[in-house]
Amino acid sequence: MDNCLFCRIAKKEIPAKIAYEDEKFLAFEDIRPQAPVHLLLIPKRHITSLNEAPEGVEGLLGEALLRAREIAREKGIGTSGYRIVLNTARDSGQEVFHIHFHLLGGRRMTWPPG
Repeated sequence: MDNCLFCRIAKKEIPAKIAYEDEKFLAFEDIRPQAPVHLLLIPKRHITSLNEAPEGVEGLLGEALLRAREIAREKGIGTSGYRIVLNTARDSGQEVFHIHFHLLGGRRMTWPPG
């Protein structure tokens, strides 16, 4: 999608502090971090949100969780713990309408998250 912020970051049209990249995914630092480690993991394929995810992307979404686990290990939070958040639609707090997973860690998380 041409005007999607995250698609433009994935295409390197907009700079970001990239923490991980492969042929399917990109992870970069959140510009408003809520924890010492706060990355956004996106599929390079544009999917607006979980509500709009088409049939056939189950593998891609599952793979995203495994990539998040790998990145958490690389960032040194794999053992101490981390949180993965997927917001869907406006009331959840989704601001960019390209599916993305927040990977947060490096501090003790509280519940409920807010």
